Amino acid sequence: MTKDQAPQPQTEPADAAATPAAALTPEDLLTELQAKNLEITDAFLRARAEVENVRRRSEEELAKARKFAIEGFAESLLPVLDSLQAAAAIENASVEQMSQGVRLTLEQLLQVLERNKVVQIAPGVGSRFDPHQHQAISVVPSEQEANTIVSLLQTGYSIAERILRPALVTVAAPK
Repeated sequence: MTKDQAPQPQTEPADAAATPAAALTPEDLLTELQAKNLEITDAFLRARAEVENVRRRSEEELAKARKFAIEGFAESLLPVLDSLQAAAAIENASVEQMSQGVRLTLEQLLQVLERNKVVQIAPGVGSRFDPHQHQAISVVPSEQEANTIVSLLQTGYSIAERILRPALVTVAAPK
């Protein structure tokens, strides 16, 4: 090399990955971006399909849970049904036998309700009126303190602290 000859810059890089985007030809850049676009699109479509599958499976499981949620409760009621059918099959049963059978079947039914977390709401006379659990049918004059229960007309029921039916009561009127 002579003094007036300058070193020539390398035209081809040793490592193509280290090539800056400015050194790529427009066609090479377009090809690279299209490949990247395909890769990202594929990843997006796979993620969207996975989300859709999870949503669908969740909906199916929820539908099954709703459909069969009552299965355990219905199964626990079958012995009560058996008792009632057995009582209906007895001909010429005495009043005493029928009365005893009804009491036993009622006890059996109350046990089923209790096992399935159905709780009775049966406020005692003199207890405070609670509009969230009780429904006042009438307000009557009474010697009791105002807004207390005078009588229980119908038992209420709740399940998991949610009122199925409020207890029907009469309430003492203010004096």
